Amino acid sequence: MADDPKTKKMKCLEDLRRRILTEDLEPGSYLDETQLAEAYEISRPPLREVLFQLAGEDYVVLHKNRGTQVAPMTHKTLRNFFVAAPMIYAAVSRLAALNGTKAQLMRLKDTQLLFRAAIRDGDAAERALTNQSFHAIIGEMASNEYLFPSLRRLLIDHTRIGMTFYSPRNTSMARQRTVAADQHDQFIAHIEAGDADAAEALAIEHWELSRAEIQNFVTPQGMQIPLGEAPGATAIKGAS
Repeated sequence: MADDPKTKKMKCLEDLRRRILTEDLEPGSYLDETQLAEAYEISRPPLREVLFQLAGEDYVVLHKNRGTQVAPMTHKTLRNFFVAAPMIYAAVSRLAALNGTKAQLMRLKDTQLLFRAAIRDGDAAERALTNQSFHAIIGEMASNEYLFPSLRRLLIDHTRIGMTFYSPRNTSMARQRTVAADQHDQFIAHIEAGDADAAEALAIEHWELSRAEIQNFVTPQGMQIPLGEAPGATAIKGAS
């Protein structure tokens, strides 16, 4: 039995999200609507609805007379990413501990199992996607209509940056992935306990792990390019 139009439209939406997050569709590239309509076997009107939704979620940018562009990552974008990330992650994690529901906590635990499985299997794409899902669920748990759109945009670029340099064969990076997975378990514990202070502090620690990993990748050997520690990171390190 053939898929109905709604099912095809949903598959198109989900697959385009995945392709953008995994950089199968590169940042800044333009999408060919004719090719997409043929590939997903849908007509142009529902495809445009998909593209409008992706634009609303910040995956793409719609340009009048130029078409649809995958959200670019410019120097300014990356600079703002490093400035905003620790503040947004900390605030969202704190609120998640205060507002999360049991149903959301179960989804978080299920996603963590998938995240560990992806690390074990050396599946870079699934690792990135399940990590994105894990933090998106924490964003939902925060239940804040002002923070969630910012988190969603942040996670798009964080996931794409991770896809750029992640290698399961790199032993140093493998150790960092183990630490990251352990920190996910700690997020679950703090949120389940309703410990907002601990969840917020862990968010800063978790960001520092990611920031250091990115800096090690982008910095030529023998040079230092400061990407900026998160506010409060030094104090947290000193207290540990």
